[in-house]
Amino acid sequence: MTALLPPSDRSLDVLCVGNAIVDVLAQTDDSFLETHGMVKGSMQLTDPDRARSIYSAMPPAVEISGGSAANTAAGLASLDSSVAFIGKVADDELGEVFAHDIRAAGVAFHGFPATGAEAAAGTARCLICVTPDAQRTMNTSLGVAGQLTTDDIDLSLVPTARVVYLEGYLWDEPAAKSALRNVMGWAAGAGTRVAFTLSDGFCVDRHRAEFLEIIEHHVDILFANEDEICSLYEVDDFDEAARRVAGHCAIACLTRGDAGSVIISSDGERVDVSAVPAELLDTTGAGDLYAAGFLAAWVRGADLLESGRTGSIVAAEAISHLGARPQVNLSVLVKGAL
Repeated sequence: MTALLPPSDRSLDVLCVGNAIVDVLAQTDDSFLETHGMVKGSMQLTDPDRARSIYSAMPPAVEISGGSAANTAAGLASLDSSVAFIGKVADDELGEVFAHDIRAAGVAFHGFPATGAEAAAGTARCLICVTPDAQRTMNTSLGVAGQLTTDDIDLSLVPTARVVYLEGYLWDEPAAKSALRNVMGWAAGAGTRVAFTLSDGFCVDRHRAEFLEIIEHHVDILFANEDEICSLYEVDDFDEAARRVAGHCAIACLTRGDAGSVIISSDGERVDVSAVPAELLDTTGAGDLYAAGFLAAWVRGADLLESGRTGSIVAAEAISHLGARPQVNLSVLVKGAL
């Protein structure tokens, strides 16, 4: 079987579609958590009204565009890839923050801000309280992010991209799921490769049957961590899950934390990639940035080993500091490490 290759003669390396979320990070103390009924170290989904109440009470904070696919897009831009992102924000202050920040990272943002009654839920936000013991307590309001529809997506971008990268979290909303299926259909007709991330184990549990179907019939490159891929096939053994996925998509990139990653191709090739040593401060975004590294190398013609090594280098940078966005020029980092 011929190895999967990216299409040539495209103006865009990767088009990412996902939740547009603003991460709001602030240093707080334990009393702030107690006052607002938070459980330290947890992540809670909250309604827009409670999110606004917490947001208004938070001390000075850093606000940065976030969300899984958006993090991947920012990583790709830092690796000198041409990349665009589609996600839904509201016509509000945080919507402006998201749009400005992701564009400043070098990503072309193609979003149509929700207005009027549609914008009532506001731009999605993840309010992150960092206590002196480095624990991160998160309150997330998804706002309008999950209300993405096909009308919010400029499908004419799909044929201009070598790869479309889609975020599994969006599968929770019927309209957003329909939009992602439409993107997959356009990609198939244009010869654009489809990459998909399983996002998290709970997401897999909710949508296992549908994920299995799209992976077999519509996904070219799959990204998953060890827990997610084992959950997908309902097995406890990683090697068994890796064996099963080999027949379902052209390339599967399976991350295993400090055990590195395994890349499986449909022609039977298995590539084991070692993790790059790094001081672990925060695992947030490690998988997102691994995907960025892999795709950046792969669209330029690198083989699976070099693409996986690039992903590992980029993921190591991500875990060495707080936050999911790179704090160095990733292109320079990778050139020095390979």
